[in-house]
Amino acid sequence: MSSIWHTQPGLTFTNTTGGYGNLTLYNNTNLCTVQTCSMQFAQFRYIPTLGGNTVYAVIFAIFFFSQIGLGLVHRTWGYMAATFFGLLLETIGYVARIRMHFSPFNHDDFLMYLVALTIAPAFLSAAIYLCLSRIVIVYGTHLSRFRPRTYTIVFCSCDFISLLLQAVGGGIAASTNQKALLNTGKNIMLAGLAFQVFSTILFAIAAGWFAKNVWSSKGSWNTRYSDLIHSRLFKAFLIGLVVATFTIFIRSVYRCVELSGGFGGHLFVSDEALFMVLEGVMLVFAGTCLTVLHPGIAFQGQWRDVNYSFHHKGENLEKNIGGSSSEASIVEQGPARPGRVQYHSQPSRPYSNQPSGPYVAQSNASYVSQYGPGGRI
Repeated sequence: MSSIWHTQPGLTFTNTTGGYGNLTLYNNTNLCTVQTCSMQFAQFRYIPTLGGNTVYAVIFAIFFFSQIGLGLVHRTWGYMAATFFGLLLETIGYVARIRMHFSPFNHDDFLMYLVALTIAPAFLSAAIYLCLSRIVIVYGTHLSRFRPRTYTIVFCSCDFISLLLQAVGGGIAASTNQKALLNTGKNIMLAGLAFQVFSTILFAIAAGWFAKNVWSSKGSWNTRYSDLIHSRLFKAFLIGLVVATFTIFIRSVYRCVELSGGFGGHLFVSDEALFMVLEGVMLVFAGTCLTVLHPGIAFQGQWRDVNYSFHHKGENLEKNIGGSSSEASIVEQGPARPGRVQYHSQPSRPYSNQPSGPYVAQSNASYVSQYGPGGRI
């Protein structure tokens, strides 16, 4: 925007880009209206659509209350917390855009929209990350190079870093009108979004690698959850996670491109249609998958059964092995390695003292099913 101003009678101003208004209003644009000030001095060059933003706000509000109900019924506490904050922020963000329809010059509504819709998908991503660890247990931890808790720790940590960068950047941008600090805030937000894209790609690689192992080892899936694995509902749930991950990824890439042009770039201030599709529609798809295909329903009452521990290096063998009673009777005794597995039914004997026989074959198969060849992280 040009710095050349021309005063007019009545303490009005114009600039070379066509902006006009009262000098008093220019000093406090929150007092502006579309009748008294040019849209050049609003946060956007357009008035946010009332109908589209209202539809999105209502949809995300429905998802929000649905997640609370489903979370309480199925006791999916971590998943409920992640979707609670994500969908609440989505709802707040679109309510802010509705308010901007009536007052496009209000800076507080703009900041509420900017921060809420920027960080909300990070919480939805966390909900997806929490599901992968349990999916690993359902199919069998021996099919994964990493322990279930490792997926949660690594990817939720990445999500936290992304969220922190976006929140800090948004806070800096919200607290200043100085161009240098605005650019600093924008760049920090952009770094957070870029890191979110990176972590989503990393998650897709890890999940894809595990899916490849599952597909190539159909004969060694965890028999305890065989009925769950083959149910249409569970298969639909897995497809829903893929769709949710993909749509969040597309949205994050779009926001990176949008924000890279700055708060005054064309994509940011002028192209509402693209925003409504690549931000709004993508997150509606993600929210639909995460709500309609809720894990509490998809796991058919077994969500809590496939929980895992952050306090113990080895997951509970009795919980995860499944199958026969002889398999379920194995209890870990010390470090996870052959020679340290003990049976309730008879004295402890290392595998080296068991030369052959079906009893030993079954024992070794149970060990490998839990720890995999060579152990895991």
